[in-house]
Amino acid sequence: MMDPQTSAQDVMRCDLCETAVVQMHCDTCLVNLCKACVGEHTISDQSISHKVVSFQARKSTPLYPGCTYHSKERCKMFCKQCDIPVCISCIESNQHLGHELYKILRILDEKKESITKERNELNDTIYPTYQDIASDVQNRMSQFEKEYGDLSTAITKHGEDWHREIDKLVQKLKAEVDEMKNTQLQTLQKHLDEINKKISDIKEEINTMEMAIDTNDLSKLFSVTSSVHIYRNLPDKIMPSLPKFIPGKIHEELGKLFGALSPSSLTSDKHGYSMKTPQKSPEAGSSPPVKQLLDEPETVTTIDTGYGRLYNVACLSDEEIWTSGNDKTMKLYNINQGSLLKSITTMSGNMPEDIAVTKSGDLVYTDYDDRSVNIVKNKKIEEVIRIQNWSPHRVCSTSSGDLLVVMDIDDNKQSKVVRYSGSTEKQTIQFDDKGKPLYSSSGSIFLVEYKYITENRNLDICVSDNGANAVVVVNQAGKLRFRYTGHTPAPKNQPFNPRGITTDSQSHILTADDYNHCVHIIDQDGQFLRYIDCGLSEPWGLCTDTNDNLFVAPYGNRQVKKIKYLQ
Repeated sequence: MMDPQTSAQDVMRCDLCETAVVQMHCDTCLVNLCKACVGEHTISDQSISHKVVSFQARKSTPLYPGCTYHSKERCKMFCKQCDIPVCISCIESNQHLGHELYKILRILDEKKESITKERNELNDTIYPTYQDIASDVQNRMSQFEKEYGDLSTAITKHGEDWHREIDKLVQKLKAEVDEMKNTQLQTLQKHLDEINKKISDIKEEINTMEMAIDTNDLSKLFSVTSSVHIYRNLPDKIMPSLPKFIPGKIHEELGKLFGALSPSSLTSDKHGYSMKTPQKSPEAGSSPPVKQLLDEPETVTTIDTGYGRLYNVACLSDEEIWTSGNDKTMKLYNINQGSLLKSITTMSGNMPEDIAVTKSGDLVYTDYDDRSVNIVKNKKIEEVIRIQNWSPHRVCSTSSGDLLVVMDIDDNKQSKVVRYSGSTEKQTIQFDDKGKPLYSSSGSIFLVEYKYITENRNLDICVSDNGANAVVVVNQAGKLRFRYTGHTPAPKNQPFNPRGITTDSQSHILTADDYNHCVHIIDQDGQFLRYIDCGLSEPWGLCTDTNDNLFVAPYGNRQVKKIKYLQ
């Protein structure tokens, strides 16, 4: 084990001495310990039976809830009639005489099974159903937009057959159409917002239940309350009716004969939607094998790229990587041989801001000055996205084949993440639930901030925001999950300055720290796990291959490093 004072490899320290490496764990007190501090901890409170296990075996001992009536007792039984945990003193007091008493561990299993079933119902049935409902409402809104457009066109065409005197009447009727359309779309939008809110609530409840299932803290387990019964009552299906334009023949009484709109309406059908039948994809149920972090990550190989400054790296396969630096070329290298296989020049001649590889193996790059996102297919470059008033910085390809693009507005006062399917904008992520910006903005055209982006296995969207000195993680719907702002002590005692970001098969999030010359590893919930050092100098771009090897593009060194950090 390496010296915790001088090594960036060591992370977890004893809660007592705060210097030595964590080796043991007290399941009773939930305290991390080094071997030297075990004795001091166990005699510090001899009224408690301490259960000290290896750190890897923590949570192996159930944490029984404390008794409400007898403060020094732990409840190992459960009273069915009273529906509460009870201790030995409660039983001896005859308060539960004649009641059905069970070992609390049996109730624990039943409770976990119940929560698991409800979690599965939320995750496999209710949540997908609400997603389908939201999609249905959005599709119908788009259809109404088209049909209302057709309606306006019909009125206009009929109006062209009349004299100029009826122009005001034409405009009046079109205004009525717009008012009806806006009223109905506002109603549908409000309905859609309510559905999306429930989708977000359901996702949060799933996460809460999953944490409850994984915990051995019975107090937390019994505090879980389910709202599944609420979500089983699906929302009403709103069905607006479309007015019809009824043209009249040309006559002296223009106002009456030109035509009129039939009334529009919104009806609600409680049985308009049915619960989605759970369907497992071929990948569902298959989890990646669990891999442990190595005590000492090691550099496997280096690849010389020839750039003056190296910015980005992206894995095409386990044998090939794309790189980009401070010129207009993007280079493909063989990892094992270190040989240059291909070189592509950007279409505009500008330096690529970022690179990524799609699911189909195509290279994607952002052109900041050209305001475009481009894809390379068979050595031919095609423009995929053209952006107005904003400039694209970083890009990543998602598991669904979408592109996530980080962009800044021209005056650098706003930043956002936009999801594209092809060239179609599908989602914008910019503000939190309180309307505050999720991402930093310099506010000056002369000050550059770097924001790299990646998608985790759980579909979270992870952005390293060096302007905020944080990693900002939102869920698939764009709701903020957490911000990671670094870990103390830092290897070089410098502020956290994140650059490149990537994830691995274990849903770890890895981000380069330029100032501290290392890579941080955190779990999918933002818990710090360790540093990777390996002699890095100003690491910027990051990526991982299918075997969880880490590739680092150091800004201050033109050589890409391949690092093994998982067993």
